[in-house]
Amino acid sequence: MQHSKHHPYFQVRNMMKFSTALVLLFLQLVITGCKKDDSKQATHSKGITNDSVKTAKTTNEIDYNHFNIYNVSLVQRNELMDVFISVSDIYTDSLSIPSDFIKNQKDIPFEKLQYLELDSEHRKKMLTGMHLTENDSLYLFNYEFNKLQKTPLNKLKAVAYLTPYAPEGEEVDAGSYMIGFQIETQKDMGIFDRYSNAIAYFGNKDPFVQNKIKPMQWEKSATDVSKKYFSGSRFKYGKTFKFKDNDLTYYLQDFLEDDIVQERQLAVINNRNEKIFDKTIITGGDGAEFTPLNGIDTDEANRFQWTGNLFKGKPPVVFGFVSQSFGCPSITFLDKAHKDLTINCDNRH
Repeated sequence: MQHSKHHPYFQVRNMMKFSTALVLLFLQLVITGCKKDDSKQATHSKGITNDSVKTAKTTNEIDYNHFNIYNVSLVQRNELMDVFISVSDIYTDSLSIPSDFIKNQKDIPFEKLQYLELDSEHRKKMLTGMHLTENDSLYLFNYEFNKLQKTPLNKLKAVAYLTPYAPEGEEVDAGSYMIGFQIETQKDMGIFDRYSNAIAYFGNKDPFVQNKIKPMQWEKSATDVSKKYFSGSRFKYGKTFKFKDNDLTYYLQDFLEDDIVQERQLAVINNRNEKIFDKTIITGGDGAEFTPLNGIDTDEANRFQWTGNLFKGKPPVVFGFVSQSFGCPSITFLDKAHKDLTINCDNRH
């Protein structure tokens, strides 16, 4: 099976065709996230001291108490693409759209219903609901190319796009819209690569660590590793893979049923041969699948699993193991004291 660079996880969704010709492509990070809340990716992990996993240093303390990151979407409009970040996972105000616009929708052509720029009143409501001000900025980090883009919020349009799941002829309400910030407008599909491995944050400080994250290039491992570091699965042992990064070695173990991978276990070993982190990864949920492994199932142009320091003041991360059609991906910290971080993606169906 051929896998393109735009395979799901930080995945681009297949273009959804519908009568309005609006196409939403979710660009999800390679972390295969899963359904939010109860439908998040099912994982199990043991509490293991990770003494050799170093937290990224920071001189400016980042407030992680209400910390949200977002993926980037492309929306087709007028045969070209708008680049957009939806905040609707966090901002859920039922009055996010001007009431006159909703009330008069029968008098508005369906094409005109698909997109609107928020007026100053509703822009302010959105900023307040997000605990943001016009003095804050968008920090957009493409970790593949190590490129950070900072844009003051007062330079960005606050916009709303009608979800592609709202069929023509049916009444819409504020919940039918994806609310957020427009980054670029009316570009051709060549814009895709600029945002396919990017995550966004809104605030007054840059939370990202640069030059410290890399793709995990897997290779096949000796079979004696399987029983040494992995146990507790009801499935049959399959292939074992490894990736070495400085003083850490990552092992990934396949577990099979009828020769099909049913779960994968990740173990991280320090330079004293101590297991400092482990995690069981399953697809869980409808439409989910394991992403191809870098270097095993893919070429250099297709890289899904990543690791390294991504956030200031936080331990290293791993992500990119599962792709799915429903829910949002998440990032795993190599420290059991830190919960997985969901990437808000407004993945509605």
